[in-house]
Amino acid sequence: MKTRNPLLATATALLQALAANAQSSSSSSQPSCSPTLTASYATPSVAEGYIARLVAQNLTSPRGIKFDSQGALLVVEEGRGISALNLVDSGNDCVSVSGRKLVVDEPTLNHGIETSGDGSVVYGSSGETLWSWEYSPSEQANTSAPTALVTGMAGSDHTSRTLKLSMWVPGMMLINRGSNDNIDPVAANMASGHSQVKAFNISNATEPYEFNTDGVMLGWGLRNDVGIDEEPVTGGIYTVENSADEIERSGQDIHQNNPAEELNFLGYLNGTESSNQGRNFGYPECFTAWQPQDIPDFDGQVGEQFAVPLNSTQNDTTCDLANRQAPRLAFQAHTAPLDILFNSAGTAAWISFHGSWNRDSPIGYDLRVVEFENGEPVAANTSRDAAVPIMSNQDLSACPDGCFRPVGLAWDSNGRLFMSSDSTGEIYMIVRADGNATSSVGSNATGTIPGVTAGNSTRTGSGGETGR
Repeated sequence: MKTRNPLLATATALLQALAANAQSSSSSSQPSCSPTLTASYATPSVAEGYIARLVAQNLTSPRGIKFDSQGALLVVEEGRGISALNLVDSGNDCVSVSGRKLVVDEPTLNHGIETSGDGSVVYGSSGETLWSWEYSPSEQANTSAPTALVTGMAGSDHTSRTLKLSMWVPGMMLINRGSNDNIDPVAANMASGHSQVKAFNISNATEPYEFNTDGVMLGWGLRNDVGIDEEPVTGGIYTVENSADEIERSGQDIHQNNPAEELNFLGYLNGTESSNQGRNFGYPECFTAWQPQDIPDFDGQVGEQFAVPLNSTQNDTTCDLANRQAPRLAFQAHTAPLDILFNSAGTAAWISFHGSWNRDSPIGYDLRVVEFENGEPVAANTSRDAAVPIMSNQDLSACPDGCFRPVGLAWDSNGRLFMSSDSTGEIYMIVRADGNATSSVGSNATGTIPGVTAGNSTRTGSGGETGR
C-alpha cells in the first residue's frame, strides 16, 4: 500500500479550491482582461459594478466621437481632422485598436461629429462652419470635396459647435453656438446668434444657411450648451450648459460654487408643443444657484435663477420663470459638462464633466449618469445629487495636468460606452462587471445606478463644474 504524500495532497486540494473559486467567480462577474495600455496618471476610480478600460492612446486632443456603420470609431482630433479607429474585440470586453486612419484631413475641425442614418455622409464642425463629406465606411475614406452647410458661426471664445442629427425628424441638424466671452452682452440680443441652439434642415439645402438668420430657434440665452441629445422615448431635446466664471454679485465674489452648470430642456422637433421651445434661458444677465447661501440678497433655492444685472433696470424679478426659463437640473459650478448621451430606452443620460479651471479646489473630471423616466429626470429640479459618479479621477489635486478629462461619448453596437479624454489623448470603454450592456442602465426599478435604491430615487454623492 502506497503512502500518500501530505504535501502533494495539500497542494492538490489548494489547486482544486482555486479552480472552483475561479469557476464560481466567472459565473457571477466579468472575467478579467489583461490590459496592454497603462495611463500615465493614477488609475481611475469606478463605481461598484462597473469597469473602465483604456483602449486607445496617443491621439491628438480627441473630442467628439461616433461609431460608423461598419463599427469603426470616428474621432475628431482637434487641429488635425477626423480619424477612424479599427477596434478588435478579443472577448471578455478586451478591446484594442488594430489600425488608425485619417479620414478627413482638416485642421480647423475641433469638436462636432455626426453621420447620416445610412452611414454614407460624415459631418464635422469648425468654429465657423458645419461641413459634410461623402463617406465610404468600407474604405474608411471621404469620397467627395467638403460641402458647407451652415456658416457664420465664428467667435472669439467658445468655438465648439456640437452636432446632433435628429432621430425623430430626419434631415434636421441641431447645432450649438456659445458666447463670445465669459459675459457676452451681445447675447442679450436674439438676432446676434450668440449663445443659442438651432436646428437646420440640411436635407434640402441648396446653399449654406447663415446661423444668425436661418434655422429653427430651440433656445437662446444659453451660454455654452456644448452637449446635445434627444431623449429617445419622447423626442425631447436636452442640453448641458457651461455657465460663467469669476462671477460677483453686489461686490462679493461668489464664483467658487456659483453659478451652477445646467441641464436644459429645449422642447421638441417632432411637433409636440412645449413652452420651453424658443425661450430665453437667462444668459447673460441670469444665472442658476448652486450654493444659494453664498449669494448676497438672494432667498431662492438650488436650481432657481438670480441676476447679475447688465443695467439698472434688471433684478431677480428679471430672472423669474415668467421672464426666463430655468434649467431642469443644476450641477455644481465649474464641473464643465461637455456631452450628454441617452440610452435607447430613455432610462439614463450619461454626462461627461470636463472639469474646473476657475475654482481653488478642482472639481468635476468625471463621468456621471442621470436617471430618466417618462422623458424627464427622476430627480427634482432642486436636487444636488441627480448626477451619480461612475468613473472619476482618484486625486483631483493632480488635475488638470495629471488626470483624464472626459469629452465625447458614444455607444457601440454592443451597448458599451466609449469616452474620449482630450487632455491625455485617450479613449476609454466603460462596461458593467456583470456582463450586461452599459446601455441597459437606469429605471428606478433596476437598481443599476449606484446610490439608487430600487423603487425610489434616493441618491448619494454630489452633483457634477466649467471647462471648454
